[in-house]
Order: sequence, then C-alpha cells, then structure tokens
Amino acid sequence: MSASAHRFCAVDGIEAGDPLAGTATHAESNLLISWPRPKWSRSLRIARDMDDDLASRVNRLAASGRRVNLIHQRGRPALRHRLYLLPEGRSFDVERRDLPAFLEALESGNDLSGWAGTAMTASLVLCCTHGRKDKCCAKFGYATYQELARTVADRDLPFEVWESSHLGGCRLAASIMVFPSMRKYGRVAPEQVLPFLQHEADGLPYLPCYRGQSLLTPAQQCAEISALEWLSDRNIRAALSVGPEASCDDSKEVAVQVDWASNDDSGALTARCGTMEVVRVDTCADLDEGPTASLCWVVKNIRPL
Repeated sequence: MSASAHRFCAVDGIEAGDPLAGTATHAESNLLISWPRPKWSRSLRIARDMDDDLASRVNRLAASGRRVNLIHQRGRPALRHRLYLLPEGRSFDVERRDLPAFLEALESGNDLSGWAGTAMTASLVLCCTHGRKDKCCAKFGYATYQELARTVADRDLPFEVWESSHLGGCRLAASIMVFPSMRKYGRVAPEQVLPFLQHEADGLPYLPCYRGQSLLTPAQQCAEISALEWLSDRNIRAALSVGPEASCDDSKEVAVQVDWASNDDSGALTARCGTMEVVRVDTCADLDEGPTASLCWVVKNIRPL
C-alpha cells in the first residue's frame, strides 16, 4: 500500500494554505444530464453504459463549447433523463431512446419547443460526489450532499439539489456549484450547509466557502470576495459591480475596481491583485508524486476610492 493511501488532497491543500478565492472558473454554457451515479466513469460527461453514438454526440457538444456534466438523484428512473440547459434556464425530461435526437437538435441549433421543456423556477445546487474521479469527492462531497438534500427537504428551501460529476478543484472538496447565480464554493462541511443555503436563499454568497462568481477572471473573483468581506466588516449589504482588470505600473499586479450600492449609500473600492506561489497537489492521484508549485491570485490590499 502506498504512503498516500490514507491521505487526501483536500486535507493537504488546507495544510499548504491553498486559497479558495479565485478558483471558480466555470463555463457559462452548460448541459446537465441526469444519469445513475453507479454508471459514471472517470469522465465528467460520459457514463460507462452510454453507447458510442450517444457518447460521440455528448463529446461534440462539449467540443463546441457547452460544458456537459452528469448529475444524479436517488430514486429517479434510470432510463428517463432530466436535462438542464443553462444559461437558457430550461429543463427537459427525455427518454433514453430519444436522447440522440434531442442532442442532435441541440447541436444543430434547432427549435427545442417540441420537447416540452419547462422554465427553471428554483436554483440548482450541484455537489460533486465524483468518487471515480477523486476520492475526496466521494469522502467529503457525498457527506455534504447528504446534508444538503436533507436540509432542503426538511426546511422546504427553494433549491433542487443534485449530486454532480467533476466540477473542478477536487482538492477543494466538498465542491458546490449554484445555478443560475454561477457561484462556486469549496470546502463546504456538513455543519456549514444550513448557513450556506440560508445565504444563497437570500441572494448572498456564503463567504467562508466562497470561491467566486464563475464568469469573472480569477483576479476579479478575488477582488469581489475582498470587497464583500470589506462591506461585511462594516455591516453593509450591497449590490456589487466588478470592473475589468487594469495593469498596475510596470508590475505584474492588476487593479480591479468594485462599485457597490446599498439602499442608502454607495461607493467604490480598488483591489490590488497579484499572485503568490503555493506548493500543492491538484488531485489525490498526485499524492505519490508529491506537490508542485502553482501560482494563485490574491488581493494585496483593498481601499476605498
């Protein structure tokens, strides 16, 4: 047995000081396909019992720029698949025999109205439980998923909770993605599930586990989080607008302006962002080879304009 058998990359990452902020990158265009988790492979989008034609169609969609993830809820029919299209905000229930035709229509840009899709009314909370990809997602992800599902059901909260294949950042398990807000989270422990859900239900990021808004650059994500912390320290709840990166003098640092507006006040902050080196492993598969150096974005300072 290797020395890494009882180690987990998520634990090593915490010990290495690997930050959460700035790690939330995720494609805007998504297709989620419900598929029984026991049939998942190491791939985030291909199941072991998909036929070659279906797998090829899924891979072509991914190559065209639409991220495809498999999702799972216990008790759903194995041969009837729930599909979500994002950012379109539509869901479809499709029999397996009809999946190739649906994917062909989607790939060709054809009208999908004949598939009786419905508009999404609740936010989706995806928790990575992809144990075939990384053991941290099985150990930490599944425990958090169970608490998510239980809490949403017990408290009748406005979310649909799904297990998900790989969401990126196995070392940050338990990893969570929220649609349509496109907010990504990491290291969400079961005891943090209730405050996380309460914040999301109130339209607020849960800062202790927040990795950032996925459509921002890593530096912008760090600036957004730093601005939210600055405002939280002053008991200010505000809407934010994150500006583009601007070069700082001749250095490799960038400045990001974050405008904020509350019910009775407004202002702007400037975050100066740079990189730092963290020696870490990316996944449990890397534990035997050992850590390597990676550059992570961080906020050097933040100040009001």
